[in-house]
Amino acid sequence: MRLLRRIDDILAKFESFLLILSLSIMVLVSFLQIILRNFFSTGIIWGDVFLRHLVLWVAFLGASLATREERHINIDVLSQILSPAAKRWVKMTTNLFAATVSVFLTRAALVFILDEKQAGSTTFLNLPLWTVVSIIGFGFAVISFRFLLKALEGLSSAKEN
Repeated sequence: MRLLRRIDDILAKFESFLLILSLSIMVLVSFLQIILRNFFSTGIIWGDVFLRHLVLWVAFLGASLATREERHINIDVLSQILSPAAKRWVKMTTNLFAATVSVFLTRAALVFILDEKQAGSTTFLNLPLWTVVSIIGFGFAVISFRFLLKALEGLSSAKEN
């Protein structure tokens, strides 16, 4: 379990770095686009498409980090009426279910990425589209890992009690 937690910590640092970098670039490119359009009647041709793809990256990186910190969206109706032991089992089961769904989404994302690679589609600056949308597969894979880790942690704490 310690190794999995260490992997999660390393992933979180890497994701945080990418998230900060992506947000910083988004702000700079957006600001530059505004200045160029309003004062020079021009702009970066590929800027808007680039920003749309960065929004996708920021969304998946943020979702992954939110999963790690258990700050993702959840429905918490039963927590008011369940005992602490029952809450742990429900949380573990929910995390296991979310991990399973995320694994299926990871698989679908990988199929999508491979289809894009095979199609040879390109996006801004002639980049292959599959490289830009690869964040979808990476994001769902890390989210799956984190939900599974939370389920395993819940199982080990349930066994201790």
